[in-house]
Amino acid sequence: MDFSRLQTSSKIGDDWIYPQPACLNFGWLEVDRDPAHRIYWEEYGNPAGEPVMFLHGGPGGACAPAMARFFDPKRYRVILFDQRGCGKSEPNVASAGPAVALAKNTTADLIGDIEKLRDELEIAGPMHVFGGSWGSTLAMAYAIAHPAHCASLILRGIFLGAPEDMLYLYQGNAGTWDQDPYGLTEPGAYMKYPEEWAALLSELTPGERNDVMKSYKAIFDLVPANDAEKARQLNAAVTWSLWEGVISNMIPETADTGKFGDADFALCFAQIEAHYFANALFLAAGHFFDHIATLASIPVHIVHGRFDEVCPLTQASRLVAALSDAGTAPATYVVTNAGHSAMERENALALTAIMDGLPSLGA
Repeated sequence: MDFSRLQTSSKIGDDWIYPQPACLNFGWLEVDRDPAHRIYWEEYGNPAGEPVMFLHGGPGGACAPAMARFFDPKRYRVILFDQRGCGKSEPNVASAGPAVALAKNTTADLIGDIEKLRDELEIAGPMHVFGGSWGSTLAMAYAIAHPAHCASLILRGIFLGAPEDMLYLYQGNAGTWDQDPYGLTEPGAYMKYPEEWAALLSELTPGERNDVMKSYKAIFDLVPANDAEKARQLNAAVTWSLWEGVISNMIPETADTGKFGDADFALCFAQIEAHYFANALFLAAGHFFDHIATLASIPVHIVHGRFDEVCPLTQASRLVAALSDAGTAPATYVVTNAGHSAMERENALALTAIMDGLPSLGA
């Protein structure tokens, strides 16, 4: 019996509201020295429009032109940029290696880069800050540091990065997987994606599975001494990248893994993520809740997929409750029938609708 017609995509496809705008300008901005980090940026839309700073996910992801399609090109001036160590920014992990690309690569550094990019592009007043997944984390961290520069926060797939959030995504039943691969011993994303979970754990020995993130980090930190070690490191990076890439979609796109299966992207994505995760995102525990009053002083708009397994809905629930307790509920809170990816149809349409409905900065 042919079941192929049942497996259709949940991605936005041809249902975008706005066509792909042309890139108006691009460049590299030196933001640090020793090593000399240069971040790559692009500008779309109306050069005299309301500024939107787009913060990509990961950590370790990159921007793509399609990310400008959430915004009315007649109204908004959209800035995309690749964060330190990834994408077209220099040096990146794939070309220069982690020792160089991960030097001076912390959340505080990224916040400083946003400020430098604002100055470079002559954005003087408040701007809309738009970020999903790790981009939502960075957007909130930036808003806490520079609230006067944030006209609004548009957040998708809230990622708080608490220990329980990391265990859900990367540990699950890994410690007992060898004896009982389908045992539901702990909560985790593995419950919805058992085949993809098996692939993630297959790169590790039974002993290494007792701490999946630590074990992968050790592989990424290794300076390969031979071709076998180099191959293991690359395989581990691609496997790590594919785990998150595939489960980001409610309907896994196993036949077309896109950038997540690309070796250069995977090296950047996996090694930068492991770097940030091993250092608790370079944020103090409870950082967002300790500064919830600052976040509550800014209009916050949230879109979160009900079926998000990368960042389960409870993360958005915790943030919404904290904002409400601080006296200001989110200006928008939409729970979609979607997974994690911004390119899931329901997420993309909800985000576009929010941007279309924001009060004008000139009003």
